Amino acid sequence: MKKSAATIIREYGPFPGAERVNGVTFDGEHVWFASGDRLNALDPASGEVVRSIEVASHAGTAFDGEFLHQIAEDVIHKIDPKTGRILSTIPAPGNGGDSGLAWAEGSLWVGQHRGRRIHQIDPETGKILRTIESNRVVTGVTWVDGQLWHGTWEGDDSDVRRIDPETGEVLERLDMPEGTGVSGLESDGGDCFFCGGGGSGKIRAISRPAQGKEGKGR
Repeated sequence: MKKSAATIIREYGPFPGAERVNGVTFDGEHVWFASGDRLNALDPASGEVVRSIEVASHAGTAFDGEFLHQIAEDVIHKIDPKTGRILSTIPAPGNGGDSGLAWAEGSLWVGQHRGRRIHQIDPETGKILRTIESNRVVTGVTWVDGQLWHGTWEGDDSDVRRIDPETGEVLERLDMPEGTGVSGLESDGGDCFFCGGGGSGKIRAISRPAQGKEGKGR
């Protein structure tokens, strides 16, 4: 396993009226983050929140190329980002114990916090298609270049790790500074991860290591 210290590129926030950062996703232009009672669109260049959608947003957030998906307690809402309207709702697999959320391969990938696992689910029905076990608490989840990464956060220790999507084996680990937690995780599709900072109310951009980009194609 490769292990290194996470390199923080930039910090955003805290943001007025957003005491927590739960889920995080990226639509190619804006970083969307969940703050409990609304989804907020952050311009990563200026660091400003440019708009918000009033919707329950208690954990992970994902973008499928057109729509947002948001964990709200024990369900996942599909949301039109243009109108803010909830289009459909499916059950979340952890029945309220869900954390991170990602979109890949036409499926939603849902982190189960204390269950220490990631579920691939059908975005139309919520049916569990497969389960990947982890050896630590799972917070944020993201796919990039065929690689599966997830955040962990236990006490003052937090990291972002790449795991084998078949076995759950940890392949690479980026250790966050002590006391700096990861509550949500999303790749920008390139060299950067956006990490939610939980109760700090911050989002941190960290580098994705170049040597970790050879992973399995999917």
